[in-house]
Amino acid sequence: MALRSTFCSGLVAFIVLFLVSVCQARVHHLTLKDDLRQKVHLNTFGFFTNGSMNVNIASLSVKDKDLTHMGNLMFGFSLDRTKNDGFSTYLDQDLHTCILQSRPAGVALLKLNFSAKKICITNATDVKLPEVVFSISNEQEKITTTQSPPAKTEAKQTTAKRERRDADNPPDKDAKMEEKLKTDENSAHPEGKSNSNPGSSQAKEIKSNASELCYQIKVDKGVASFQFAFNVTANSLEGLYSLYFHSCPKESSDPYPFNLEIFITERNPDSFLSADEIPLPKLYISMALFFFLAGLVWVHILRKRRSDVFKIHWLMAALPFTKSLSLVFHAIDYHYIATQGYPIEGWAVVYYITHLLKGALLFITIALIGTGWAFVKHILSDKDKKIFMIVIPLQVLANVAYIIIESTEQGTTEYGLWKEILFLVDLLCCGAILFPVIWSIRHLQEASATDGKAAINLAKLKLFRHYYVMIVCFIYFTRIIAIFIKVAVPFKWKWMYELLDELATFVFIVLTGYKFRPASDNPYLQLPQDEDMDDLEMEAVVTTTGATEGVKKIKKVVNGSSDPRSEWENSA
Repeated sequence: MALRSTFCSGLVAFIVLFLVSVCQARVHHLTLKDDLRQKVHLNTFGFFTNGSMNVNIASLSVKDKDLTHMGNLMFGFSLDRTKNDGFSTYLDQDLHTCILQSRPAGVALLKLNFSAKKICITNATDVKLPEVVFSISNEQEKITTTQSPPAKTEAKQTTAKRERRDADNPPDKDAKMEEKLKTDENSAHPEGKSNSNPGSSQAKEIKSNASELCYQIKVDKGVASFQFAFNVTANSLEGLYSLYFHSCPKESSDPYPFNLEIFITERNPDSFLSADEIPLPKLYISMALFFFLAGLVWVHILRKRRSDVFKIHWLMAALPFTKSLSLVFHAIDYHYIATQGYPIEGWAVVYYITHLLKGALLFITIALIGTGWAFVKHILSDKDKKIFMIVIPLQVLANVAYIIIESTEQGTTEYGLWKEILFLVDLLCCGAILFPVIWSIRHLQEASATDGKAAINLAKLKLFRHYYVMIVCFIYFTRIIAIFIKVAVPFKWKWMYELLDELATFVFIVLTGYKFRPASDNPYLQLPQDEDMDDLEMEAVVTTTGATEGVKKIKKVVNGSSDPRSEWENSA
C-alpha cells in the first residue's frame, strides 16, 4: 500500500511538472497537426477600453496538398462579441452550414482564398465590433516585390494612394499606432486600413467596397502566413470576444487535415488578464487570509478543549491552512500572468500541488466525518473502505484533469475532452461522499429503536441530517448554481463566480467545524453514562461481514476482577 501511494504521488508530481512546462497562459501559442475539425475555438477574452488582440499565423497548410490548387477548400476566422459567457451570436444557427459560406449577423469574418491568394475581411456593420486590420510581414512584402515586378508597381501605386489619403490624417498618428501594435478606428481610411503591427508593412489592397476589404497574401511552398489585429477603442466596444478558426470544404468533399501554428497576444490596459480575471489576485489573497484566520481559531479551540479532541479534529485543522496556501500560490500565479503574460513555472507547480492536496483533504475529511471515524469507532467498515477506494482515485483524476485544462490551450482537441472529464469526475466525487452520511443516518435510525439509547441516537441523527443538507447545498451551489451565475452575469463580473465559490467553501468549512467541535455538550461526542459506558468500553467492532455480523469481543470477569484473557462469543 505504501509503495502504491508513493508511486501515485510520484506520477502526479511528474504530470504536474510536465504540464506546467508547456503552459503559455495569456500569451498563447497553439500548434495543430493533421486536425480535421471544421471549427476550432481558439480563445475567449474579455476586453476593456484600449484592450487589443494581435494574431500571428506563423504557418497554415494542408497535409500533402498545395493550397493554391485547392479551390474546394476555404479557411477563415470569425470574431464575435457577447456581453456574458453565454452562447455566441451564431452558435444557435444551423451547424451543418459553414459560417464562411453564410453571412451571420454580428460577426467579423476573415476569409482566405488560396487559389486567388487573397484574404477578405468582412467587418460587421449591424453591431459594433472593432475594425479588424490585416497585415503581412516585411519579409513577405520583400519577397512579393522582388519576385513579382507588376506587384511592385502596384504596391507603389497603393503607397501613392495612401499618401494622398493621409492628407486628412496626420502621419505621426499612424506611426505612433504602428509602434504600439494598435489600430484606432478614428484613423481608419475610407477605402483601406493602415497597418498596426510592428515589423510589418501595409498589405496590398486588391478590392474594396462598403463592407469587405480584400488583400493580397503570399503563399510560399504551400504554407501561408499572415497577421491581423484589432483594438477596442471605445467603451461601446467592450465585451467578451471569441475567436474561431474555420475549415470549410464543399459539401461533396471530405475535410482535409490541416496544420496550423498560431500566436495570440491579448491584453487589457496594464494587464494580460481578461477583464473578468483582473480582480482575482486580490480576491484570492483576501480569501486566503480568511481561511488562515479560521485555521488559527480552530487550533485555539482544540488547545482549549484538549480532553474532547479526537484525531479527526487535527485533520480538520489541516484543511483551512492547506486551502489558504493554495489560494496564496494561486494569487501569485495570476500576478505573474497579469504582468508578463505567462506564469512562473515554480509558483505554478507549487500551486498545483497544494490544490491537489486541498481537494483530496477536503473530500477525505468529509467522508471520515460522515462515517463517524475517530468519534464513535476507530476502524472503518468494508463499506467505508470501498468509498475511500473510489473517492481518492477520483480526486487524483479530477486534479489531473484540472491541471491539464489549466496548462493546455483552449483550441486543442484534448481541452474539451478533459473539461468534460473534470466535470463528470467532480460530480461523482460529490455523490460518493454522500453515501457514508446516508449509511450513518440509516444506522442511527435503526439503533435509536433497539439499543435503549434513543435520546443520544436521535440527537446524533438530527446532527447528521443537518450535515447531509449542508453537503448537498455545498455541492449544488458550487457545482451548478455558481456556474449558472457565471454564464448569466456580464463579462466584467464573471469573477463573482470565484467569489461565491470561495465563500461557499469557507461557510461550509466553518459550519462543519461548528457542528463537530470538541465540546462535552456536542451530541455527536456524547457517550452513554453509568452501566452503558461499561458496555461500550467492553465492545469493539470486529468486522462487518455477513458471516460474523453481531460478533463481539468482551472481557471475562472472574471473582470481580477482569481476566486479561479474552474470548469470543456470539451475541446472537
